[in-house]
Formats: sequence, C-alpha cells, structure tokens
Amino acid sequence: MRVIVDYTLCESNAVCMRLVPEVFEVRDDDRLYLKTERPAEALRARVNEAVSRCPKQALSLVED
Repeated sequence: MRVIVDYTLCESNAVCMRLVPEVFEVRDDDRLYLKTERPAEALRARVNEAVSRCPKQALSLVED
C-alpha cells in the first residue's frame, strides 16, 4: 500500500498525525509530511482510519 496526500486539500490539522505518528508528521512550518509513503502492513488499520477521518479528505491509499 502507498499513502497519497493531496496537498491542495490538506490543511495540516494533524488528525492523521495523532492517529499514526509513525507515518504522518506536521512540522514547525505547519505542513504535513509523510515519514514513509509505504507504511508497514501492520499499520494498515490505523492508516485506513486516518484516511477516513481526514476532515478535508486529502488522504488516500493505493495498492501497489
């Protein structure tokens, strides 16, 4: 799986970072960064939750 961020929609509100800090990070510049585009399979459920709870629907998952 690969995480995709639509940065034109993203407001960097950090909901995803609170759910999966291993994958998402909002830095001091108030921008969202991915720590990894391809998280471990063990994180799938939490990443799915982050995608579904994104207030701007700026996150998606694609299968490789």
